[in-house]
Amino acid sequence: MSINFFGTKISWICEQGQLTMVNQFIKSNTPKYITYSNVHVVVTSKNNEMLRNAINSADLASPDGMPLVYFGRKHGAHCVEKCSGPDMLTKVIENGLDEGYKHYFYGSKQDTLDELENQLTIRYPEINIVGKYSPPFRKLLKEEDLTISEEINRLSPDCIWIGLGAPKQEIWMLEHKNALNRGVMFGVGAAFDFHAGKLKRAPVWMQVYSLEWLYRLVKEPRRLFRRYFKTNVLFLWYLLRHEIVVSYKHTCQKEK
Repeated sequence: MSINFFGTKISWICEQGQLTMVNQFIKSNTPKYITYSNVHVVVTSKNNEMLRNAINSADLASPDGMPLVYFGRKHGAHCVEKCSGPDMLTKVIENGLDEGYKHYFYGSKQDTLDELENQLTIRYPEINIVGKYSPPFRKLLKEEDLTISEEINRLSPDCIWIGLGAPKQEIWMLEHKNALNRGVMFGVGAAFDFHAGKLKRAPVWMQVYSLEWLYRLVKEPRRLFRRYFKTNVLFLWYLLRHEIVVSYKHTCQKEK
């Protein structure tokens, strides 16, 4: 089941349900991918057909933001929970330790990937990291892209973590799904920076009360002010317009 946000479908899913699905995806031995969408992403996807198509084509589209969860619960998705990329990265790793799941990391800077591997190895000594790749800040040549796909297929990871940020990572996963033999791709955005210690995440209480965006805004006001102000206002406007339309249709049906 899914919740429709202005044309972008977000899965009605809880944390444990997602972990169960990840295990099923891995055991299917076919390529799958999971997206993590917050307010900024769903608002952007409304006018970005490629991003919207990538999310709607995902095998699982997670709600990565409490406003999405609140809206979903209000409209009948009572069991939906916030499943963020940074949180699910560690939970999937923990859940797969006994199974010996193999992990591959794609994205971010090389020093971030190196420190990420270091931190995860300290935290999870039994983790099996089979590879990592920091792509250049340009579009890869076809030959380069093919080489990476071949490397991933050769290493055959169970979990392929993509840290390119939206909309790049969603589009990358859609475009590469047919190029891979197996494995689950996760588009986790800034999760690499958080777990490598490059960025500090908001306190848990701020995450619970939908204030993680405010914490990041205070930390990076120049970069994020315009983005958050614009997308948050648009999100509220789209929701208000949606509620007005739903209320009008309900009134018309009553009158009939």
